Amino acid sequence: MSKTTTIQAAVLALCLSAVSYANAAGTITKADYRVGKDAATATYKADKEACDKMTANAKDICVAEAKGKEKVTKAELEYHYTGKAGDRKHLADVKAETAYDVAKEKCDDKTGNDKDVCVKEAKAMETKAKAEAKLNKEVGDASKEAVEDKMGADYKVAKEKCDALSGDAKSSCMDSAKMHYKK
Repeated sequence: MSKTTTIQAAVLALCLSAVSYANAAGTITKADYRVGKDAATATYKADKEACDKMTANAKDICVAEAKGKEKVTKAELEYHYTGKAGDRKHLADVKAETAYDVAKEKCDDKTGNDKDVCVKEAKAMETKAKAEAKLNKEVGDASKEAVEDKMGADYKVAKEKCDALSGDAKSSCMDSAKMHYKK
């Protein structure tokens, strides 16, 4: 497997892993969130300290990986804490950006056209990952809107059916429809 293929696979894996967190969104407490952020910062400091023993581009790659790991961890924590779709998209964007930063550093080991191609491939993978995150957010928003439209239409039908009734039966029917369609 070539370095480029490895980089592309890593970027794709990072971006796709954002989807696996969707089911666990909004599942951590504020205390867990704060502890997680502190742990991410401490891990970054330890990782960066380990990078100080390296030299040249290996050190730059190590630092980029450490920064990326911290950013992704914090974005994951934010999403798990809030459960917001915007934070899910932000997580996917952060994963794409950090993977790009690391890939770009790895490209510094190359020269000439090989380096230019490597950087362009890394940027293309970032752009694709961000576009996929945006598409997923837009599809999610459209699905939510469609469900709301369907519920509204079904409520109108139920309400019309209740209008054919009178007295307590109509009142009971309307109460039932309101409860069922969350109106």
